[in-house]
Amino acid sequence: MGNRGMEDLIPLVNKLQDAFSSIGQACNLDLPQIAVVGGQSAGKSSVLENFVGRDFLPRGSGIVTRRPLVLQLISATAEWAEFLHCKGKKFTDFDEVRQEIEGETDRVTGANKGISPVPINLRVYSPHVLNLTLIDLPGITKVPVGDQPADIEQQIRDMIMQFITRESCLILAVTPANSDLANSDALKLAKDVDPQGLRTIGVITKLDLMDEGTDAREILENKLLPLRRGYIGVVNRSQKDIDGKKDIKAALEAERKFFLSHSSYRHMAEKMGTPRLQRVLNEQLTNHIRDTLPAFRSKLQSQLLALDKEAEEYRGYRPDDPSRKTKQLLQMVQQFSVDFEKRIEGSGDQVDTVELSGGAKINRIFHERFPFELVKMECDEKEMRREISYAIKNIHGIRTGLFTPDMAFEAIVKKQVIKLKGPCVKCVDMVIQELINTVRQCSNKLECFPMLREETERIVTCHIRDRESRAKDQVLLLIDIQLSYINTNHEDFIGFANAQQRSSQTNKSQSSAGNQVIRKGWLTINNISIMKGGAKEYWFVLTAESFSWFKDDEEKEKKYMLPLDNLKVRDVEKSFMSSKHIFCIFNTESRNVYKDNRTLELACDSQEDVESWKSSLLRAGVYPEKVMAVESETTTAQENFSMDPQLERKVETIRNLVDSYMAIVNKCIRDLMPKTIMHLMINNVKDFINAELLAQLYSAGDQNALMDESQEQAQRRDEVLRTHQALKEALAIIGDISTSTITVPMPPPVDNSWVGGPGGGRRSPPSSPTAPRRMSSGQRPAPRGAPPPPNRPGPLGPFNNSADSPQAPSRPNRAPPSIPSRRPPPSPTRQAPP
Repeated sequence: MGNRGMEDLIPLVNKLQDAFSSIGQACNLDLPQIAVVGGQSAGKSSVLENFVGRDFLPRGSGIVTRRPLVLQLISATAEWAEFLHCKGKKFTDFDEVRQEIEGETDRVTGANKGISPVPINLRVYSPHVLNLTLIDLPGITKVPVGDQPADIEQQIRDMIMQFITRESCLILAVTPANSDLANSDALKLAKDVDPQGLRTIGVITKLDLMDEGTDAREILENKLLPLRRGYIGVVNRSQKDIDGKKDIKAALEAERKFFLSHSSYRHMAEKMGTPRLQRVLNEQLTNHIRDTLPAFRSKLQSQLLALDKEAEEYRGYRPDDPSRKTKQLLQMVQQFSVDFEKRIEGSGDQVDTVELSGGAKINRIFHERFPFELVKMECDEKEMRREISYAIKNIHGIRTGLFTPDMAFEAIVKKQVIKLKGPCVKCVDMVIQELINTVRQCSNKLECFPMLREETERIVTCHIRDRESRAKDQVLLLIDIQLSYINTNHEDFIGFANAQQRSSQTNKSQSSAGNQVIRKGWLTINNISIMKGGAKEYWFVLTAESFSWFKDDEEKEKKYMLPLDNLKVRDVEKSFMSSKHIFCIFNTESRNVYKDNRTLELACDSQEDVESWKSSLLRAGVYPEKVMAVESETTTAQENFSMDPQLERKVETIRNLVDSYMAIVNKCIRDLMPKTIMHLMINNVKDFINAELLAQLYSAGDQNALMDESQEQAQRRDEVLRTHQALKEALAIIGDISTSTITVPMPPPVDNSWVGGPGGGRRSPPSSPTAPRRMSSGQRPAPRGAPPPPNRPGPLGPFNNSADSPQAPSRPNRAPPSIPSRRPPPSPTRQAPP
């Protein structure tokens, strides 16, 4: 037969399945599905039962045809069935299987002929089958009955197409012998999805029910209405046989007897019947396995190579060896120390491309978040001037002062310096949190030893918390040092003489920096109306004087330029439907910022991006909105407060002095804070991990208990070893499959234009387009002894001039048939059977 048969493949594929089942993995050979397609009462279910060897499908009322039945055959030592909707329940009586199919069909579709595309999944375990998937599809019908919808034909066609369009699906086009083959719906559907006929096999049923004196010999010989893979005739049980509980084995014997005894089929009996159909399907399965093996073998080899090193380490591994535990503890602590330092110093071998972490996150805290917090605590300008005026008046008391008092300057400066404590402490807290996150990330490599990981995190975190209190004390000490002495002799301090000229100098310095680019990047304008296109993303450029955006980062097409005068920033609540984080820019004088919009809402992907843009805007002089806690009293005081020109000059002088001195203090604090935190916390924690962590772990308790591996690690070790062994066995089994099977070549193409094309219509046959094609009582094959017609070769076998077909025996002469030839001109060479 060109193949050693199913019995040779079953043990090998079973071994392959067993090798993977032992490690809980699926052997993904992507075996093809076999879809049985045909009209109602064409004999599809009987073909399926004969293939399985069990009588288990409902009969008589068309129940199973109302839902697809996905039948998975699985080779096993015993025989039973399972349904996907009844997991865990085994059916050993196949009469119960039939009843369950009926009940499950009625549950979804009702009892009055309704249909549903939801399949019934049935698994049959048997020692007589190969792992394969067969699908019994609803029969094609044209007239709705019962509860069936008016478009029942289209629904069934769509349902069938869902399965047969898959390239790995082999199509059994079932047609009864007593119907018009040229109008077979099954063959038309098959040609729509398989125009080359590579995966379509014709199955002719009900040969025993043809009118007396007629036969389907020329069709089965693939001479009339040919298919590339030809036809296979089968004889199923009749309804009387089914009602009489005729055994399938007996039915198969009766089928063989029919072909051997029938004068038109005895010469091709070996190429007909259910056993032949099984062998043909097995040939396709074998070819598919051979085609799949190279990629499957390559995948297994790559998996084996990836596990080789790990499996070698685990081989001979003794979990309870004290010397191994001591050595591994030292290695783990050293690795933890190296990973921590790499994450802080930025020299890690595993670079995170998703978000900032470790040293990069701390750097952002030092140079973006902390300066932003310093600027946020600046008070409102009007409030500042009011406080200065009150301080001047309270210092003069009942007298009217002639000079600007320096005590007012010191009072305001000290009040501003005290406000620095909040941002400084918050900076320490943010660094502490990032250090703890870094410790947790580094301890992920210790997850194999849960007690060691837990103890390491506890010891390092406790040390970080201890250093936290010292760092905060030192930071607060820096603030107190600033409060202890107001150094008006500082070289950067403008002094009283230059205080009046401060404003003009500031304006000049700002104008000189007008073209300085502070930041570029993508932002989404969130408050564009839907009528104008909705939210859009633009390329923004921030300078010291303006905020511009362009169509793209090439900066050729400028969309708008916004001056920074009188602008401020505030947060906007994140909307329920949006994943973006939003902030907005507005004008303090209640003017429109952008066209008709009072605010410009800008959206970023993360809150960190929002904070970073706010920091950049601060550098450009766009400050965050100051939310006043108490407005009524302040507003009343401001409305009732007025200054004479002399007092106003004094306030302006002290205001400029305060700005100058606070700039010096802020510069000093911004410089000292990172240095203080690095010295007292980050460097200290690194030194502690390098020098003291191991000693702390030894003193914490029994080090052997620390190195007890987790249950997951033990399972991982066993799984690696089992997987490694299973992969080696699978590769050896694949070698056996490759050498024990023979590929069956694909039959040559034939002219199948007689089948309706993709549009659903039929093409004209090669000759006599009006000739009938139904096998009726008036149609008889040509006599065996007569010479063939001019355009028809002699009967060389059942499949398109098969080379190994036996010569047909002589038969009594009959009248020439009325069926014209429907096959192409004879091929000059003989071809192998399908």
